[in-house]
Amino acid sequence: MSQTLSTILAAAEHAAGATSEESAAAEEHHKSEAPFFIAGAILVVFAIAISVVGFKKPDFPGSASAARGIMALSAALVLATVSTAVYVAI
Repeated sequence: MSQTLSTILAAAEHAAGATSEESAAAEEHHKSEAPFFIAGAILVVFAIAISVVGFKKPDFPGSASAARGIMALSAALVLATVSTAVYVAI
């Protein structure tokens, strides 16, 4: 019985050692989340600014080309935010 218990304890210690080694290796390769937070903050500020301008000026944007430009900028900001999220996650 005593030998079985010591074998179980040794196996548990070995497993705990491997887990701490794996977590140390994972921490070494941790990517910074700053690009995601920066891109997300820019997207949020842009969305709020567009909303405020849209509420104040009912005819915003003034032309079809301006509307396409704003839509392109919005899509680029969303793509940048999603890309940084994927980059950090992988």
